[in-house]
Amino acid sequence: MQTILITGGAGFIGSHLTRLFVTKYPHYRIVNVDSLTYAGNLANLKDIESAPNYTFVKADITDMNAMQQLFQQFHFTGVLHCAAESHVDRSITDPLSFVKTNVLGTATLLQVAKEAWKTDFNGKLFYHISTDEVYGSLGDTGFFHEHTSYDPRSPYSASKASSDHFVRAYYHTFDLPVKISNCSNNYGPYHFPEKLIPLSINNIINNRPLPVYGKGENIRDWLFVEDHVNAIDLIYHNGKIGETYNIGGHNEWTNINLIKELCRQMDAKLNRPAGSSLQLITFVKDRAGHDQRYAIDATKLKNELGWIPSLQFEEGLAKTIDWYLNNSNWLNEVVTGHYQEYYDKQYH
Repeated sequence: MQTILITGGAGFIGSHLTRLFVTKYPHYRIVNVDSLTYAGNLANLKDIESAPNYTFVKADITDMNAMQQLFQQFHFTGVLHCAAESHVDRSITDPLSFVKTNVLGTATLLQVAKEAWKTDFNGKLFYHISTDEVYGSLGDTGFFHEHTSYDPRSPYSASKASSDHFVRAYYHTFDLPVKISNCSNNYGPYHFPEKLIPLSINNIINNRPLPVYGKGENIRDWLFVEDHVNAIDLIYHNGKIGETYNIGGHNEWTNINLIKELCRQMDAKLNRPAGSSLQLITFVKDRAGHDQRYAIDATKLKNELGWIPSLQFEEGLAKTIDWYLNNSNWLNEVVTGHYQEYYDKQYH
């Protein structure tokens, strides 16, 4: 029987990961630790909160005493480290919060795991979930692969790059069994509406402006969140210790073309005249240090573990829109007055 700690399990990716492991592996014990900051929401896990193999603990991963107590209580065999501050815009406003959670939090977990497991690392695993943004920015051609040099451009990506380095350092220095995956932009249900897709869905519903940085020419590779957590499952169980795996959606879109496709689908689903939502597009001053293009080469993951994304972007986007339209209560509850103040400040 495995007992797995999932950090940040009430967040966007973390909640999908928690749900997958709780339902797919009923013989595992899954402990979700989350500090429940603005993006952590237990409503994301309502459907599994009473599962017999699931436990939630409210705690901060930077609190060493709390993490030590958790390891002593549950005797974890594995860690799926998903907790992170993740929004680039917020990292520009408040860089030190990202240093605390992403760097100090990761280092704290690594040290606690090392001390708890001591030299008996057999059957243990520390899996660190990271981002493609650590690699920096691409031009019109080329892809990020597992050996691409790090070149972070924002406080967020710098904090994630640092956490990746700490994970590898504990592997090389202490032989701690680790795995790392770096993923492209995720989208799907339960995504907090500060990120591009859920923010735009909410704004179209409410006929609010759709802010687009610069000319909207920045390119991202989009990965449906359920495809992402299925890849994590494969890597956790079958990937090689000490290895890094890139997870990409094979779906490159400029921001402006993504917004136009979103507008097209939303107009159809809301029974509005075609082209109505396009009128909401509002170009705003470009973000400082805005990376031009991300694109993942996931060949290693395909060749070693047989993983490929299950959805093309248009299909995944349709599923995502349907979820938000069918879960208006969830959306309304997270879009608070505090968030509206942040939105007004961020996008003027």
